[in-house]
Amino acid sequence: MAEASAPAFTQSSPTESPRLTPAVRGLLAANIGLYFLQVTIVQPIDLANWLGYSPLHFPARWWTVLTYAFVHGGFWHLALNLFGLWMFGPRVEHAWGARAFLPFYAVAALGGWAAHAALVPGGGLIGASAAVLGVMVAYASRWPDDEVYFFGVLPMKVRWFVVALVVINLASGVLDAGAGGVGYFAHLGGLGAGWLYLRVAGLNQPASAWRSRVETAPDLSDDPPRAIPRTGPKPRESRTEADDVLAKSKALFGAVRRPMASPRDAVRREALDRVLDKIARHGMASLTPDERTLLDDESRRLREPD
Repeated sequence: MAEASAPAFTQSSPTESPRLTPAVRGLLAANIGLYFLQVTIVQPIDLANWLGYSPLHFPARWWTVLTYAFVHGGFWHLALNLFGLWMFGPRVEHAWGARAFLPFYAVAALGGWAAHAALVPGGGLIGASAAVLGVMVAYASRWPDDEVYFFGVLPMKVRWFVVALVVINLASGVLDAGAGGVGYFAHLGGLGAGWLYLRVAGLNQPASAWRSRVETAPDLSDDPPRAIPRTGPKPRESRTEADDVLAKSKALFGAVRRPMASPRDAVRREALDRVLDKIARHGMASLTPDERTLLDDESRRLREPD
């Protein structure tokens, strides 16, 4: 049965996100819990048969297209995958929220299964590597200039690290042809599915894109277009909630911006970026009371004179 193991890496740039977030914590616990069962109560072969993917049992055991990502072939296989999830997952989840992170993780795992089933039709598959490598793609897409140490030795930017992983797995998959027990094509499937999902869902669309749309958006009105731009504010009674959102966003990003040098300021800016991304995708009605309060507070703070 193929094992998909992640390469060793460490992150050199600091992050302001929590070291553990709810979805990542749950995924770590699920993987560790299943491995504990595997080495104590349940025989490894039984767990692999019921939760790992095998073409001999598919499609009868259809759930294995996802559950394979929670079964590992040994301690180091588990440790490397969970290390990668621990390093890159929390910051991605902190930026998106758990409700967006978990479906993305599942899509990356499904992509790994699909690529492996198509290109290695006779091989089984276990391990979280495909999903974890999808998370790495998401990290590299949002913070491409962060540095990692390739195999703990060679420093490189995350974007080039992901490119190196693609080249290594592609070359290894072609040369190995599934004989070595490592799911190289599953790795590539997780990377590719993660990359495609990001483009389709727009999860890593930078907040600057939303800001540019907001800053250039015209005032909302039922009046016909006029050649001369409106200079005065609309009457209070005709303002809508959308007008308020635009006004607050223009105040936030149309005014002179103050530098955010402290870690607390960086965390606040990242939280504000998430709120604006959420408005862009789902509208003002999707905001929680805390997110509305954050938007109001930031608007008020940036309007105050230095």
